[in-house]
Amino acid sequence: MGVILQFSDVHFGCEHKRACAAALEYAHARKPDLVLITGDITQQGFPDEFAAAGEWIQRMPEPTFVIVGNHDVPYWSLPARLFHPWKAFEEATGHPAHDHQFLSPNIMVRGVVTARGWQARPNWSKGVIDLDQTRKAAAALRQAPVGALRILACHHPLVEMIGTPMTGDVKRGDEAALIFAEAGVDLITTGHVHVPFALPIALGDNCSYAVGCGTLSHRERGTPASFNRIEWDAHEIVVTAVAWDGSTFEDSQSWRLPRRQDTRKASTAPDPQVPGEREAAAV
Repeated sequence: MGVILQFSDVHFGCEHKRACAAALEYAHARKPDLVLITGDITQQGFPDEFAAAGEWIQRMPEPTFVIVGNHDVPYWSLPARLFHPWKAFEEATGHPAHDHQFLSPNIMVRGVVTARGWQARPNWSKGVIDLDQTRKAAAALRQAPVGALRILACHHPLVEMIGTPMTGDVKRGDEAALIFAEAGVDLITTGHVHVPFALPIALGDNCSYAVGCGTLSHRERGTPASFNRIEWDAHEIVVTAVAWDGSTFEDSQSWRLPRRQDTRKASTAPDPQVPGEREAAAV
């Protein structure tokens, strides 16, 4: 069985310091196959926030995979938002904002940016996904090793969950979710809404899942600070929200997800609509 620890929305600048320290201890004790961080590592994109976030990420056990969130921009610098919104994130974390990929014999993760430095609507915190980037990521994930867990990582939930304290409101999110489901993606992992969840994205006889993560900041919005532990074998994926009780982390709610079986065979031929698909898988 494999293990991934998913953290999100740590929001350095208003992080829960004791929970963040305990999360490092938990991660080193668990020795996961991957530490996955799905955005909003800072609160306002200040240099000291990025420095603290980068140090925390560097102290995590390797390997790590980090994707950007809407808070990971220089909030108070319009020129930076316009011309190089992810420069500070990339320098602090050592992870690229775009076309980020992790590959091992039992896991493949591809990142797609759903945050924007600015956009043509009043609330810049909402999500946008580019369908060309979606198809490129889906093409790469189709080439995952047989039986490997296939994961798409982005910050905003592509499919909305009723009852969360905020929405991702992702432009083209539903279309992108279906593209990833068709590509054999097992999990679409996200943050942003600060509550954990696991929802099916049904397509034919197989099913992909949208997995949301809680926050390790003081912006809990009615739920405890938490992160996700994702465990899987050939037949099942178990997502467990690990919640902070004020002094330690304890398992909270869990979701048992039957694993799609169509990825237990050789990959299909490259999608003819996506030039360079095989090259994308090796990025």
